[in-house]
Amino acid sequence: MKKRYFPILILSAIAISFYYGQKPLSGSAFFNARAKNYEITMKQDLQCLMAAYPEYIKGVEKSDEGNVFLVMKSGIRILYDDKREKSAEEKIADPDLQDMMEQEYSLFTDQKLRGKNDDPGRARVYALLKEVYGASQQQVEGKLINVKAGGRFFQFNRENQAAKALQSAMQELAQLAETRPDVRACVFPCSGTYNYRYIADTNRLSPHAFGIAIDLARDKRDYWKWASREQGQKRLASYPKEIVEIFEKNNFIWGGKWGHFDILHFEYRPEIILKARLSS
Repeated sequence: MKKRYFPILILSAIAISFYYGQKPLSGSAFFNARAKNYEITMKQDLQCLMAAYPEYIKGVEKSDEGNVFLVMKSGIRILYDDKREKSAEEKIADPDLQDMMEQEYSLFTDQKLRGKNDDPGRARVYALLKEVYGASQQQVEGKLINVKAGGRFFQFNRENQAAKALQSAMQELAQLAETRPDVRACVFPCSGTYNYRYIADTNRLSPHAFGIAIDLARDKRDYWKWASREQGQKRLASYPKEIVEIFEKNNFIWGGKWGHFDILHFEYRPEIILKARLSS
């Protein structure tokens, strides 16, 4: 099978407004416009992925059959879109890159609980994470370094500047916590970072298993399996926005912006934040 490479294009505001700003179409014109919108979104997704993991991604490959792959420098090819219809649960359990990037993560923190299946960033393509952060427990642990947080040291993955990003966020939070008791109470003591484990009741590794997530101070209302949506909303409403803004500035997403809320959880996902910045 022949393979050919094509460049990632930077999307202009003119192109976006042209394709998304059209009046409703019918017939073949509608399907052509839909195809163009899909292509724009795909290029945007791939652009964000390449910018987020520049030392690990070689490029993009398109087969003669029309399948698009992200090509890692190791030679591994990761399919962008398997074209399968999936339920919300299936997109979490077995996502492709398109599924992973599909839901829009908002950088605006309105402190309102999201819809039940509105979980931007909760889908993870493990082929990508394993290429960057380690394909086994032994490989991951060989990439961990210590980051200071609240007088303690926590292990975090050094690859792709993840540990550096956590260190930057925790230093700023520690400084803010000196004059903000509400911030201190939500951040310290941190609950943990690296833990090579599977997500409860699944066969999927937790992002903590890759050393790219941190859980801050624990509250019984923080997690959708621990609390009702009403309890989660009350916790969310009192959560200091500054904590979220500091983490997002350092390329972490917040589990408080998931319908399956995980309010103490922050996860290093530069591709999701880059797309959110591009869309804002």
